[in-house]
Amino acid sequence: MSLRWLPNAISLMRIAMIAPILLYIGQGRYGLALILFFVAGFSDGLDGLLAKRFDWHTRVGALLDPVADKLLVGGTFIMLVIAGLIPVWLAVLVIVRDVVIVGGATIYNFFIKPIEGEPTRISKINTALQLLFVVFVLSRAGYGWPDQIAITIIGASVVVTIVISGIDYVWSWARRARAQTEQSGDAA
Repeated sequence: MSLRWLPNAISLMRIAMIAPILLYIGQGRYGLALILFFVAGFSDGLDGLLAKRFDWHTRVGALLDPVADKLLVGGTFIMLVIAGLIPVWLAVLVIVRDVVIVGGATIYNFFIKPIEGEPTRISKINTALQLLFVVFVLSRAGYGWPDQIAITIIGASVVVTIVISGIDYVWSWARRARAQTEQSGDAA
């Protein structure tokens, strides 16, 4: 029996964990939210590792993994705003970047050619920093650690990588679309 389905199952588990995480944040049960968020964040790395290590890549997995990440991070940032733990502008920045990326990928996929779901290196760094930021914020809310300066530094890193990765995605898709259009024009 093949285990190719395992990374997809892990992504689905991560999606299923989102509702309890958001509920716990809303209830002020930050310790429980932190534990579940940590497991969800760990599962993000695990499904990618399994897919790469054993070549268990699927088209569904290439789409499911980033959807799980964006739902987890976006939902968590919204709840952290509602709980008064982070500023609104930061959550808006995170969500707008994701909307730009998903919107760009959708447009490219339907009007140019199917897109592969491979994130850029800066995007992976941004996702890791966003996950770390949420872990720090939940840990501070639940346990009083780390100091606010650590959260501020990670938050600033999130902002910088959001801007760089957003520009990188828009630029690379525009370049690919232009090359594809030129290639189609040459073939006609």
